[in-house]
Amino acid sequence: MSTNNNTEYLAKRQLKRGTAGWLLLAGLGVSYVISGDFAGWNFGIAEAGWGGFAIAAVLMAVMYLALVLSLAEMSAAIPAAGGGYSFARQAMGPAGGYLTGLAVLIEYALAPAAIVIFIGSAVEALTGFNGPWVYALFYLLFVGIHLAGVGEALKVMMVISGLAVLAIIATAFVLITNFDASRLFDVPVTDAVGASEFLPLGWYGVWAALPFAMWLFLAVEGVPLAAEEAKDPAKDVPKGIIGAMIFLLFTAFLVVVLVPGAGGAAAMGASAVPLVDALNASGSEGLATVVNILGLAGLVASFFSIIYGYSRLVFALSRAGYLPRSLSITTNRKVPARALIVPAVFGFLVSLSGEGDLILAMAVVGATLSYALMALSHILLRVKQPDLPRPYKTPGGVVTSSIALVLSLIALTGVYAFDPRAFLYTMVLFIVGAAYYFGYSSKYLVAKSADEEFAMLANAESDLEMAK
Repeated sequence: MSTNNNTEYLAKRQLKRGTAGWLLLAGLGVSYVISGDFAGWNFGIAEAGWGGFAIAAVLMAVMYLALVLSLAEMSAAIPAAGGGYSFARQAMGPAGGYLTGLAVLIEYALAPAAIVIFIGSAVEALTGFNGPWVYALFYLLFVGIHLAGVGEALKVMMVISGLAVLAIIATAFVLITNFDASRLFDVPVTDAVGASEFLPLGWYGVWAALPFAMWLFLAVEGVPLAAEEAKDPAKDVPKGIIGAMIFLLFTAFLVVVLVPGAGGAAAMGASAVPLVDALNASGSEGLATVVNILGLAGLVASFFSIIYGYSRLVFALSRAGYLPRSLSITTNRKVPARALIVPAVFGFLVSLSGEGDLILAMAVVGATLSYALMALSHILLRVKQPDLPRPYKTPGGVVTSSIALVLSLIALTGVYAFDPRAFLYTMVLFIVGAAYYFGYSSKYLVAKSADEEFAMLANAESDLEMAK
């Protein structure tokens, strides 16, 4: 493209700068994940018993913490809307960047479809209504709020997330007085290899429980997707993602220990609403009803924020030419409308299957694959570009990112241990997406490298300022 064409092309593809400070970014990170504290994680107890799930949860907490610290460094050095895709493209070139972005896109396009099914179940419990009309209503409502503008959307998200966090903390205050450690070990011991009172389903159970342990932190890695809309990306994004992770470690500890300790591990492993059932078991029926309602707020918060995440990823992939370029055109409010709407239509169609657990497991496959590639990107950038300006540096350097890489590959195999269908279906999606790139879009990239795209953006912004 010529300079004039670059300016014209990018003028139609601008996000609103300076919208989010680090606190709002931390809120975004919590919002991505908070629904996982209300339900989903507890099914890991059914796979491994409480002790086995606790081991799985600690392993995944270490993986996410190591990954977040690695992403904090890369997001400060490469503050682009594509997040992990942008980091991988800088480290591994266009193909590596696209494959990483594709893995994240599979996660972020499928996760809302799974969450909206869970929202439908919650709405049915409260009102009696469920099904495609409920799914469609939530997609229309929250995509519509995003279309109003990023500032408005993130403020709505903070309020919804705050209600969900309040419910978790209130639940913890009540359950701590009813905690009984013996209830953590009421799952019958099987004859599995390595089985004991602490590991009633043996070591295989720990492996199969890894995907459920991920649900306590899944999608926090999406904070860097807001980098282009941050006030000071080099400082705000690292502070935001690390702050979110620390808070999520705290809430994960509360629910993993106190909920089964009050309601019984066996019962919680089979519960659709573990916080509510634990409160009912402790005699706090009034608070249980409130938490049941606020649990819906947690689901909505994650649904709402992941929609934001996939729109910024699709925007970045489209602007670079990996996906159809029309998807990155922004409105007068600097909102990527098509990048919001097209994946929403896809997600709604997927939700019609009604198989929330399968869709969620597929999202986890995409996530773990992307984690491995992002961790590898950190290692490669440290080796290949040691002089790259790094306003924030990962404690432990490549040792930290290597831990994230190894654990993410183990977690990837854990999905296969739990549900081979989810693993195979996701691999089919990944192969189809890869074929699109190698067969078509690789020949029509707007920029061959992240540096080239950043230079184009800087020149276009300069030209637009001069034209004003």
